[in-house]
Amino acid sequence: MTKKVVTRFFNYVACETTSNEKSQEIPSTPGQMKLAHLLADELKALGLQTVSISEFGYVTGTLPSNTLEKLPSIGFIAHLDTSPDASGANVSPRIVAGYDGNDIVLDDASNTVLSPKDFPELIKYKGQDIIVTDGKTLLGADDKAGIAEIMTALETLIANPDRKHGDIRVAFTPDEEIGSGAAHLDIEKFGADWAYTIDGGEIGELEYENFNAASATLTLAGRNVHPGYAKDKMINSMRIAAQCIDLLPKNETPETTEGYEGFFHLTSIEGTVEQTVITYIIRDHDRAHFEQRKKTLQEVVEKINAQYPHCATLEMHDQYYNMREKIEPVMHVVTIAEEAMKDAGVTPKVNPIRGGTDGAQLSFRGLPCPNIFTGGHNFHGRFEYIPIQSMEKAVEVILKIVEKVSK
Repeated sequence: MTKKVVTRFFNYVACETTSNEKSQEIPSTPGQMKLAHLLADELKALGLQTVSISEFGYVTGTLPSNTLEKLPSIGFIAHLDTSPDASGANVSPRIVAGYDGNDIVLDDASNTVLSPKDFPELIKYKGQDIIVTDGKTLLGADDKAGIAEIMTALETLIANPDRKHGDIRVAFTPDEEIGSGAAHLDIEKFGADWAYTIDGGEIGELEYENFNAASATLTLAGRNVHPGYAKDKMINSMRIAAQCIDLLPKNETPETTEGYEGFFHLTSIEGTVEQTVITYIIRDHDRAHFEQRKKTLQEVVEKINAQYPHCATLEMHDQYYNMREKIEPVMHVVTIAEEAMKDAGVTPKVNPIRGGTDGAQLSFRGLPCPNIFTGGHNFHGRFEYIPIQSMEKAVEVILKIVEKVSK
C-alpha cells in the first residue's frame, strides 16, 4: 500500500493545477483538465464503470456492488486544484525517512527551514517518513493526497473481491480552492446516498461543521489634485481605505482567533489616489453572527459615505454555509466514519473546520458529506508536509467505512 499511495501522490503533484479566481473558465486553469484526464484513464484501467469527465472537468466513476444485498451507495470526493496562495508549478517533493525530530532544511539557498520550533506538531511524527517540499512551492497534499488515498483504496477493494460492498461512487472536482468546486457536480447522476470528502488535515480529523462564508469587495473613489494645490480638494482613496480597515474590530482577524471564533480577513489592497479596492473574506460558524458581520461591513460603508459622499461601494457574495444543520439529521454518516477511524487505530478529532470544503455546498444541495483527514499539515504554502503513515491510515479508514456500510 505504501509504495502505491506515495507513487500516485508524486504523479499527481507533478501536474500544475493551481486554480485562478479571476478566470471565467470552468475549470479555471487548464492543468486541472489535464489531471482530470489522467485520473479518468486510471479509473478505467482499474475497472471502474461509468467513468466520465464533464465539460467542467468533473471526473466521476462507479465501482459496482459485488453483492446481491441491497446496500447504501456511498461516495468519496477529492478536488483537483491547489491553492493560488503559493506556486503549484514544478513541485519537487522529497521523503525525509525516519524523521529525527530536528529542523528540516527545505532550501539551503533561501534558508527555508521546516522547524518544530515554528511548527510544534512536527515532533509528533518523529521516526515517521515525511514528504516535504523543496521550499519553493506548496506540496499539493491539499488535495492530491486525498485523490491518491481514494485511488489506492479502490485498487485494494478490486484486488480483494471478498470485501463486500455496495456501489461506490467517486468524484474529483475542480476549483474547490476558489469556492466553486461543488457547483456543477450532478448529484442525481452521481447517485450516492451520502459521501465523504477526503480533504482534511492531520490524522484523525473528522469534520461536519464549517464556516459560513462570504466575500466582500469595497471600492473607494477618490479625487486627485496636484499635491501642491491639494488643500481641501484632494480625496485620497488610500487614506480612506486605511480608515475603513481601522473601523473593523482589530481582534477579529485570522491571526487572533481560533475554534468557533469568526473573523474579517483582509486579503488584498490595490490602490491609487483616485481609486482603492479592498477585498475581505468574512467567516463565522454561527449564522446569526455571520449576518451581523456582513451588517458591520455595510455600516462601515455608511460611515464613510456620510463623511465622503458617494465614495464607497460594497459588493458582497455568500460563498457557502455551515453544513452542520444538514448533517445533524443524518448523524449516522459521521458515526460510521468515527467508528471506522477507531477500528483503524486512529483517534478521531471532531473539530469545526476553520474553512470550507466541497462537502458544505454538497450537503446543502442534498448530499450529506462530512470531511475526513488526508494527513497533511501547513496547507497552501512552502512549509506543507504530510507523513506517509498518515496517508496509509487514511486509506485504511476509507476501507473501514466501506466495511461498516456493508454490515
